[in-house]
Amino acid sequence: MENLKCLFTNFPWDIFLFWLLPLLLLWWWLTRRINQLKAQASELQDKINFLEGELDACRKSKVSVEGTANVAAAAATVGGAGLSGAAFGGTVKKDDLKIVEGIGPKIEELFNNAGIYTFAQLADTSVEKMKAILDAAGSRFQIHDPSTWGEQSALARDGRWNELKKWQDELYKGKR
Repeated sequence: MENLKCLFTNFPWDIFLFWLLPLLLLWWWLTRRINQLKAQASELQDKINFLEGELDACRKSKVSVEGTANVAAAAATVGGAGLSGAAFGGTVKKDDLKIVEGIGPKIEELFNNAGIYTFAQLADTSVEKMKAILDAAGSRFQIHDPSTWGEQSALARDGRWNELKKWQDELYKGKR
């Protein structure tokens, strides 16, 4: 009994409380943070499950063309309008001028406003006329160099997609 009395009278309560209170606060904060992280992990898992379901649905509905015989048959059926080969990873519209390296949506819109809608029309347009269209649109477009756009569009017009893709890999923003 005397040992207990000594313990309670001589025990350093200030040191005990000094360590106990911060440890309790730390434990409370950690458990709260762990619960928050568990909730976030649950939300992320729900999103992952949803996206995996969407991906599976896309994979099931994907139409793939296998072999060169099917590609040639598709080209004959459509007349080459939707044929791009594997070079661009999918079907490319014949009149999608953005395929040409260096042409973006705004420049395509400028050319459409000038009456240039197809690869054939772009291939037949002189570099000077292209530059004039860009210059007329303002300083934002004057920095573009259309020197290769006619040649690129000629390759696209002729359906030589693999050659076009290979050449575009060598170009930098449409420039040689």
